[in-house]
Amino acid sequence: MDALIQTITVYALPVLFGITLHEAAHGYVARMLGDPTAWQQGRVSLNPIRHIDPVGTIVVPLVLLFSTKLLGGAGLLFGWAKPVPVDWSRLRRPKKDMLWVALAGPGSNLAMAIIWALGLRMLAETGAGQGDFWVQMAIAGIQVNLILMALNMVPLPPLDGGRVVFSLLPSRMAWQYSRIEPYGLLILIVLMLTGVLWVVLQPLLALGQSIISWFL
Repeated sequence: MDALIQTITVYALPVLFGITLHEAAHGYVARMLGDPTAWQQGRVSLNPIRHIDPVGTIVVPLVLLFSTKLLGGAGLLFGWAKPVPVDWSRLRRPKKDMLWVALAGPGSNLAMAIIWALGLRMLAETGAGQGDFWVQMAIAGIQVNLILMALNMVPLPPLDGGRVVFSLLPSRMAWQYSRIEPYGLLILIVLMLTGVLWVVLQPLLALGQSIISWFL
């Protein structure tokens, strides 16, 4: 139990800020490109309370973390915040601008992973060891944000990767592709339960890890 509490303490801030800043980034870029909806609702904020979803931000990560510790081995730790409202029709170029709004979330996670990596490097230079609490938190920050980046870039609507694909496809194909969105989360759960999701994530995680290695 002590080990579980320690793990929760180490992962709490990386998960909380990784998820909430992801959503704030969507709102910020949407506002830059013409849609102030999220800004008007106070969602372009660094205050995590404005973005927390009780289930996705707290319950699901805790259950996954507890299951991983109970069963042993590695698990896929993820969660979500309250989606930032984006009125795509208010963007100046809705289909094209959707690309940048979608990429803002995963991009923020990559940026946060880099910040955690720089923090880890500074800690290492001061002589901090693997058992140091802040070293463990920095490692967790890298892991959590790379997973969030990779997970959200899976090309499946309503994930950000699905929005990117929609933006890049010709209009007719894009609208046909968008018809799978109501089933997107169900498909994601099936992929996760069958282990296929981890296989899909591996190339994206490898790319993220290669970028992070430049800063360590």
